[in-house]
Amino acid sequence: MTGVTGYIAQRLLPVLLENGHEVVCCVRDKNRFNRKNYLTQNLHILELDFLDKNSLLQIPEDIDIAYYLIHSMSTQSGDFERMEQECATNFKERLDQTNVKQVIYLSGISNADELSKHLSSRLHVEAVLANANFVLTTLRAGIIVGSGSASFEIIRDLVEKLPIMIAPRWLKTKCQPIAIRNVVEFLIGVIGVKETYHNSYDIGGPNILNYKEMLLRFAKIRGLKRRIWIVPVMTPKISSYWLYFVTATSYDLAKNLVNSMKVDVICKPNDLAKKLNIKLLDYDTAIKLAFDKIEQNQVLSSWKDAQTSDIFSQGFSKLIEVPVNGCFKDIRQVTVQDGKISLEKIWAIGGKTGWYYGNWLWKFRGFLDQLFGGVGMRRGRKSDTEIVSGDALDFWRVLLADKEEKRLLLYAEMKLPGEAWLEFSLDFNNVLTQTATFRPLGLLGRLYWYAVLPFHGFIFSGMIKNIAESNV
Repeated sequence: MTGVTGYIAQRLLPVLLENGHEVVCCVRDKNRFNRKNYLTQNLHILELDFLDKNSLLQIPEDIDIAYYLIHSMSTQSGDFERMEQECATNFKERLDQTNVKQVIYLSGISNADELSKHLSSRLHVEAVLANANFVLTTLRAGIIVGSGSASFEIIRDLVEKLPIMIAPRWLKTKCQPIAIRNVVEFLIGVIGVKETYHNSYDIGGPNILNYKEMLLRFAKIRGLKRRIWIVPVMTPKISSYWLYFVTATSYDLAKNLVNSMKVDVICKPNDLAKKLNIKLLDYDTAIKLAFDKIEQNQVLSSWKDAQTSDIFSQGFSKLIEVPVNGCFKDIRQVTVQDGKISLEKIWAIGGKTGWYYGNWLWKFRGFLDQLFGGVGMRRGRKSDTEIVSGDALDFWRVLLADKEEKRLLLYAEMKLPGEAWLEFSLDFNNVLTQTATFRPLGLLGRLYWYAVLPFHGFIFSGMIKNIAESNV
């Protein structure tokens, strides 16, 4: 299985394991994969990079099924089309050397006369994979609706934040959304089905809606009254900025999404769902199921956790070793009243909980970051209580979350003239250590540190004090 830390794979993997399959997961960084979630001997982890041919030699030859779930649309650096082509070519060449019986590829619906860069790239990848010795089954999906999916979270942001929307023309574009539950059923259902070999299928739910209808139906389900006016003057660039500032998406992803949203994504009819005995869920049901997961705090995966920055291309392990030389540090220690309560507070930090002191300043810093093209504070966190390595946490990325060792290490993904780490650790004597580390880049980095030093003085002292208190 490829793309293991991505949204789809994290939904598919537990089902494969529950069905008794032995799964080999290909990850770029083992530190981003939480092996503790899977207490089974049928799971194997390989650390490799599909942009590096030599690393793919680790892939075993004795394979029955391979899932190709890689895409680079949200990357913040490089040409995602070139990267997707290169990854697909390297995958094909290596899999041709194995005994794989079937490759299953999740692509995008591409029936329109003019396609976006994103959909064209998906189609080109399909052509690369089709020109191989193995058999290929392609499933083409449009908008995927589920807790944590990019489409769901963007719609949720728009509806819940804006009672009135002045929206671009692409809200009239038609699409055929599909529930994540159905996507997983299709991905599982086509395993070993010879009729699907060398074939492609559009998969979608029973409803054909435009984006305006999707927003208004979402609002109705949530009990919200919303008004939407569509104006013709919003260019793709303005639309991209509109999405970027209102939702949690990055500008790069917003730009690619807007280009795709101008294209109708409607399925060509097929009987695959009937043959696989899959009951397609309508849009309203998919939304309700997604909120059931959110309310039960059972969101398994989120598009926000996808690695989008080349900062991590060398692996998380390179960043877990926090530098010492040439760095500014703010180190604070305090003896906590109740270690268990303080640890739970640390594990709940950010998102809805906030940062325990000066939340409005954290939000203002996020707003400034967003103005300069950064991620801002919009991503929140996937779970209110659980946190694992690789999770997005406001404008931080979780590098290490070890509850047994009582250590949480965060790395800043905001726009900075340098690099920043924030670490919490609790020893056996209930001494809490909070360490902010900043490695400046040149003179500008040093000036930045001294400029924010007064704010750090009361923000960091207030934060550790409130974490140390025994009140929940």
